[in-house]
Amino acid sequence: MTADHRPLLRSDEPALWLNEQRLSGDPVYEGVLLRIQRDQVRSADGHVGVREYTLHPGAAAIVPMFDDGSLLLERQWRYPLNRSFLEFPAGKLEPGEEVLVTAQRELREETGFTARDWAYLGEMHPVISYSTEVIHLFLARALTEGEASLERGECLELVRMPQEAFFQAIVSGEVTDAKTLTCAFWLQRMSLGLYQPEWLTEPAQPVNPSTAMAERLV
Repeated sequence: MTADHRPLLRSDEPALWLNEQRLSGDPVYEGVLLRIQRDQVRSADGHVGVREYTLHPGAAAIVPMFDDGSLLLERQWRYPLNRSFLEFPAGKLEPGEEVLVTAQRELREETGFTARDWAYLGEMHPVISYSTEVIHLFLARALTEGEASLERGECLELVRMPQEAFFQAIVSGEVTDAKTLTCAFWLQRMSLGLYQPEWLTEPAQPVNPSTAMAERLV
């Protein structure tokens, strides 16, 4: 920042001049899913402060599309907010697992459906201020119904929605989940003819997120 602490207007990319230097750090908590870390950092203006954040293994989310264009969503309870949410299927990466494999596994386990065709949409960061979590987004089509294999305590309801009803649910505030809203952005671009997915047919080669991002049409 400048001497009067107003942000500078810069256009150069990437903004490496904003880099914060890690000075030290210690783990605070290690749980079943998340680890919490506390670091001491030096900011770009020389200020030394504390950054607390969660370490997350990453996840994959899927937009399952039926042949008529309708979408498959889930309604499930999210304990931290003490309410149910309408969202697309998703799940965390297992150690060493390719993101496409995660997406295929989670769709099958949570919904019972498998998909013949897959397209990588990119990645989103749901909570950049306090988490390392990145969610890889996929489209899936040519669905085949099967048996779900939910874990004990994993309770959800499957919801099939026409795309028009899905977008209306966003407008009305029924859909507020961040990854689902990001997927809606890509669905809307598709509907407007501004984006054409590059489909892979299962079994497909593992997706390299950085390569797929560079090659997709935007």
